[in-house]
Amino acid sequence: MKVPQPLLTFPDADKSPLSIRAKALVFFDPRSHQVRDEVERLAPGSQPLLIRGETGTGKELLARHIHRASERPGLFVAVSCGALSRTYAEAELFGYAPGAHNGPVGSRAGWFGSAQGGTLYLDEIADLPLALQEKLLRVLQEREVLRVGAREPIPLDVRLVVATSIDLAQAVSAGKFLEGLQQYLADGNLELPPLRQRIGDILPLAEYFLGVHAQRLELPVPQIGTAAQAALESYSWPGNIRELENVIHFALLVSPGDEVLPEHLNFSSGAPVVALDDLRRLLQLPGAREQLRALLAE
Repeated sequence: MKVPQPLLTFPDADKSPLSIRAKALVFFDPRSHQVRDEVERLAPGSQPLLIRGETGTGKELLARHIHRASERPGLFVAVSCGALSRTYAEAELFGYAPGAHNGPVGSRAGWFGSAQGGTLYLDEIADLPLALQEKLLRVLQEREVLRVGAREPIPLDVRLVVATSIDLAQAVSAGKFLEGLQQYLADGNLELPPLRQRIGDILPLAEYFLGVHAQRLELPVPQIGTAAQAALESYSWPGNIRELENVIHFALLVSPGDEVLPEHLNFSSGAPVVALDDLRRLLQLPGAREQLRALLAE
C-alpha cells in the first residue's frame, strides 16, 4: 500500500497572479490517490493531456504538478483561452513575424514560443473559436508552428496540457468544438473529481489555508474544532477548493478565540448538505453527534 503523499507546495506560483490555492496540492483521499497514480503514469510522456473537472477543483495546479513531474527543462506557461483577444488570438498563441503585426500583442514568440521546451497549459480549451481550434490541431499534428506573417514554420517542442469544465463530446455534438481536436486529446484524459468526492482532502487543505492566511495576516493559528471539521467534511462544496479557501479565510477573521466553530463557517449555499454515508462516518467523531444535531436543526 502506498503512503499518502503529503501536501505539495509550488513556490514558483508566487510569480503568477494565482491565489494561495494554486500553491498546494494534496493526495490524501483515495480518489486523489487514483489521480496521482494516473499522473505518475502520464507525466513522463510527451502526448497532450486533457484535464476535466469542475470550476475551482485545481486543474491548473494539477497541470503544474504534471510539468514538474515531467522534468521538462522549459517554462510552465498558463493561458486562459477565454481571456484571449478575439482579434489577436492567433498572434497571441502562435506568435508573429517582425513587421507582421501592429496590434497590442506583447511577444513575437507567442505563448507556444514562450513554452518551448516546457509545458503550455490552456485553460477552458472549449472557449477557443473553431477556426483557432483547427490551427491548434494542425500545430499539434505537425509539431511545428507558423507564426502570423511568417513564411517558414518553426519546429515545436512543447507539451500541451489543456483543461475544461464541460463535456467536450457534448460540445462536439453541439457543433461548438472540433471533433478532430477532441479525438486527438482523448488518449491523455485525467478526471479531477470535485472536492465533495475527495472528503479526505478537505481538512488537510483547510489547515493549510488557515496556516498560510494566518501567517500572511500575522495572526495566531486557531484550531479547527471537531464540530467545524464535521461541518467542513459534510458540506457539498459547489465552489470546490476556491470556496474552501474563502470559507477558511473568513473563519480566521471572525473567530475570536483559539478554535474555529461551525458558526464561523460562511458557506455560500447555507448549512452543510450531509449524505447518509458521510453522516454515519462523521457521527463517530468525539462529541460530533450532539453538535451536528444542533447545527442541522438551525
